[in-house]
This record gives sequence, C-alpha cells and structure tokens, in this order.
Amino acid sequence: MNAGDTLIISCEHGGHEVPAAYAPLFAGHEALLPTHRGWDPGALELAQQMAQALGAPLFAATTTRLLIDLNRSIGHRQLHSEATRGLALAARREIAALHYRPHRDAVESEVARRIAAGQRVLHIASHSFTPELHGVVRQADVAWLYDPRRAGEGALASRWLGALRQRRPELKLRRNYPYEGKGDGLTALLRKRHAPEQYVGIELEVNQRFVIEGGPAWAALRADITQSLAEALAPARQQPPRPSGILRPTAFKVFE
Repeated sequence: MNAGDTLIISCEHGGHEVPAAYAPLFAGHEALLPTHRGWDPGALELAQQMAQALGAPLFAATTTRLLIDLNRSIGHRQLHSEATRGLALAARREIAALHYRPHRDAVESEVARRIAAGQRVLHIASHSFTPELHGVVRQADVAWLYDPRRAGEGALASRWLGALRQRRPELKLRRNYPYEGKGDGLTALLRKRHAPEQYVGIELEVNQRFVIEGGPAWAALRADITQSLAEALAPARQQPPRPSGILRPTAFKVFE
C-alpha cells in the first residue's frame, strides 16, 4: 500500500438470518436459507480474519439475501427473491429502508469520507460461490472480480493472485470468474462515483467446497488468503493493526 492508501472490507452476504417480522414470507422457502441462495458460507469468517489481521474496518450484513440482496442495485431483477418480489411496493421499500440502506449507506459513506480526506480507498468485498451451479462444476478455487478498465484494480488483483499462487500453487486461481467484475454490485456503484485514482474495488470469491470441508483445510486457506493480501498490499501499512470490536446496529454490523 502507498502512504495515501486505506483499506476497508465488506461482506454483503454474511448470514441467512430472517428478521422476525418477515418470517411468514419464508414459509415453504425455509430449505433455501442455509444454501448458497440464502447467503455466502464462509465469506464473513474470512472477512473477519482479513480485517483483524490488517487492522481494517469491516462492514458486514447477516440478513439473508433472500429478503433483499445487498449486492444488487435497487431495481435490479435479482434484488428480491421469490419470497419477497411479489410484495407490494410499499412493503419492498420498507425492507430496503430497514435491511438494505443501512449497510449500503455505511460503506458508501465511509468510502466517500476517506476519499474526501485525500486517501485512496482499497475496498475488498468478501464473497463465496457454490462449487456447482445448474449441473456445471465451477473451475476455480479462489477468484478476483474487478473492472479490467481500471488499472489499479487489475494490478492489486494480480499481486494478490501471484502472492497466493506462491503459497498454494495447487489451487485454481482465476480472474473475473465465475462472474464478471464489472457487473452490477456495490463495487460497481462505487466505481461510478469515484475515479480510479480514488477507489479500487475487488470482490474476492472463494469456492464454498473449502467451507463445506471445514477443518484444517478451510483454516489454512483463510490464513493463506489473508497473508497473501498483506503481501499484495506491501509496503507494510503505516499503522499497526487495531484491536477488533463489534458495533451492532439493527440491520448491519461494523467490525472495527
């Protein structure tokens, strides 16, 4: 990291919690909640480890994406699931106000605040993906999503990938897979608002097979991803890591 760089980490799909007021909406959909449809298994655990090791603030949401998807723009066809998309507009707006805007506003405001202070923001959004989708096996273990038109994002992704490859040459490491980094999402919104020299956004995608396996293999991968990020951010951060604590607003969590 350069002297003017600052790191923040977010996790948009960190849990599959259903707020009590909306529990009746999920009658008949309960089996979906613990699957990849309901959340990104392992994403929050990895995000917490990266944030603590690197002294970065973590903005994390744990409400199920089946209520409202925090990594989709308002109006996107995948913003709501089959459990909620048929609700009246007023009800969907209430869900957005209570369980979407708090997380999005917190991240967007923090990015804007740091840029206004003259810093370049490096934003890592932690995600995970199902090993198989619609019968197709995903050919990646870890992947980095970014906008290839923004040189800073490509450079950070390449350094991080290279550092992880040195540690784990057996892993399948990919760029912009299994999704395109310039597609709809929180990082895409922030790119529209901030110039490339102000904002660098990377979505980290980890294959959920490691989370499913758990145990030493998952712990080792988390450690290697975290350490390789630290190496990619070299030279070393100017400030030592801060102790980690938890602030719990109603709809999202900030770990700092």
